[in-house]
Amino acid sequence: MNEIGPRLLPHPGPFPSEGASTGRPEPVPEAIEWTVVPDVPRTRLDVALSSHLPRLSRSAAQRLVREGMTRVNGRVVMKPSLEVGPGDNLTVELSGAGQGSVLIGEGSGGSGGSVPDLKVVYEDEHILVVDKAAGVSVHPGPGHHGDTLVDGLLAVRPEVAGVGQPDRPGVVHRLDLDTSGLLIFAKTQVAYETLVRMIKARDVKRTYIALVSGHVEPPEGVIDAPVGRDPSRRTRQAIVEGGKAARTRYRVVRHVVLAEFGRRGPSTTPERADSGLGAGRASLLVVTLETGRMHQIRVHMAAIGHPVVGDQVYGDKTVTLPGLTRQFLHAAALVFKHPVTGAQVEVTSSLPDDLAAAAPGLVV
Repeated sequence: MNEIGPRLLPHPGPFPSEGASTGRPEPVPEAIEWTVVPDVPRTRLDVALSSHLPRLSRSAAQRLVREGMTRVNGRVVMKPSLEVGPGDNLTVELSGAGQGSVLIGEGSGGSGGSVPDLKVVYEDEHILVVDKAAGVSVHPGPGHHGDTLVDGLLAVRPEVAGVGQPDRPGVVHRLDLDTSGLLIFAKTQVAYETLVRMIKARDVKRTYIALVSGHVEPPEGVIDAPVGRDPSRRTRQAIVEGGKAARTRYRVVRHVVLAEFGRRGPSTTPERADSGLGAGRASLLVVTLETGRMHQIRVHMAAIGHPVVGDQVYGDKTVTLPGLTRQFLHAAALVFKHPVTGAQVEVTSSLPDDLAAAAPGLVV
């Protein structure tokens, strides 16, 4: 197996709306009151609030509690960690909060879009595997509140609110915004803790399908190069000395020449002499992650001169494929032992319609 080592750079150092969005802000009620139903387990007050109001982030719920905007059984409570459970009456005052966007999280950066449908391909009492569409964020963050997979999950499985990290409940690994495919969520704390350990120990096999520019040689290889924040462009990742260890294994399925694939103008990225770019050349790859760094596949493939087709951040923007509006990268398979039962779990996802249509005939 060939080891490929790209050059190193200096290290830079140390919830849901009803129906479709209309584009107009929804009126904020003066107060919301409800009684915790019998089948809901006891949990923290802030978790109970963000679970019942999926567009309310946990941090926003904590702020409301500390500002004295919540009551439990008629009594003002200012302790987010207070335990509440079945039969408790909860009231959230919104009219005096001074934050019209409180229902979509902190500040006004939330999109407030409709909650995405979840395409569930596997589920039991401990875990859930979702087939994520491209363009959907995994969890709330800048510009994404109310329209993420986590929001969709909490809308139908509110019990997940207390699992894992408060700002990304149930999340044990992620996919980039414009990468489609399979993603595991934990529904219980024991599953979450075990899955996090399994991923760190590389016991979850994550396989992707990628179309990259040029004819990749050798036909199999391992890209072993540390990934960290780009010292010159802080919003990007790069191969950096002292970055986190990252290993990407690839296998060429086939070299292809796509008649409508090529350049619209001069290249915007340097080419390696052996990259095989030009004349519509591309390679269909099966890629397996041995680590899971941010943007790892995209950074590694670009570093060896074969960026993912359609990647507007790490690729050559002049290389185009008609009809392709995002990077040609799909999380196609997951293989792992169940975190609680130990049974083998194998889940696959076919190439989505947009990628299949952009490069017809590349059926994997």
